[in-house]
Amino acid sequence: MKPDLRTTIAGIEMAGPVVVPSGTFGFGEDFARFSDFSHADIGAIFLKGTTLKPQLGNLPPRVAETPAGVLNSIGLQNPGVDVVVNEILPRLAKSGLDTPLIANVAGETIDEYVEVARRFSEAPNIAAIEVNISCPNVRRGGLAFGAAPEAAFEVIKATRSVTKLPIIAKLTPNTARIVQVARACIDAGADALSLINTLVGMVIDVRSRRPLLGNKTGGLSGPAIKPVAVAKVYEVFDAVGHRVPLIGMGGISNADDAYEFVLAGASAVGIGTALFSNHRAPREVAAGLAVRLEEAGFRRLSDAVGAAHNERRWQTTDEIA
Repeated sequence: MKPDLRTTIAGIEMAGPVVVPSGTFGFGEDFARFSDFSHADIGAIFLKGTTLKPQLGNLPPRVAETPAGVLNSIGLQNPGVDVVVNEILPRLAKSGLDTPLIANVAGETIDEYVEVARRFSEAPNIAAIEVNISCPNVRRGGLAFGAAPEAAFEVIKATRSVTKLPIIAKLTPNTARIVQVARACIDAGADALSLINTLVGMVIDVRSRRPLLGNKTGGLSGPAIKPVAVAKVYEVFDAVGHRVPLIGMGGISNADDAYEFVLAGASAVGIGTALFSNHRAPREVAAGLAVRLEEAGFRRLSDAVGAAHNERRWQTTDEIA
């Protein structure tokens, strides 16, 4: 009997644990042109980060390949919440897409976060709101709110006050206080946590002797950051347990990667950078994860969540002999 992969995140029932994080899937329309994604393949689609007003993003170059990763400094380029709510979401509704849509909101001030969240709350096809307090590619907002628990608390509390939709806080690894930030977000009303966003990084062009990216620094994603991401998920789960579900992401490209995150404490996993080279990655990872769970004797995905935290009993020399 195959394991039950169903999971529930912030009250959203998902047929499977694989989601596509914000920023890697756009608003879903581009990928839909060449791949048929259903609710069975992807548990939820996190829409591209959206701000109150349209943003052009950072100066180019915006992307640089690195060993086992990608550095990006897109800078939250988006058409603004009015266009997304009035034009893009209605098109998605007419497309027949049955996958839950989760809005990702960002802003330079708390008031902007609040207004964007309020506007998305009025849309009939938004299942939850992810509050992006972790983007490293903007000068104001983003990471400034996610690096300190006090600031994170204020943003989540303010957005919680204007919506009845579930709230997911997206956490940054670029802080030494991720556990305190996680607890602050939960105390402020977050129903789930996404972790991690990208790590701050830089590439220098050795010929020009200048930073390659137009924004100088960018966010590092891909397999290079997976050990960091697994450690952060493990650390936060160890601190908050099952108070809220965790969505783990960062460098997942195969079933073993996803299984690591589940064992660390993730109830769902996000596949981002891998999509750029393999649009079938979510389907392949979901199928492979089912095999891993079955091989390990887990009947349900939920049985494996956090299993790496179980007390380990070491064998003595006599037992090994």
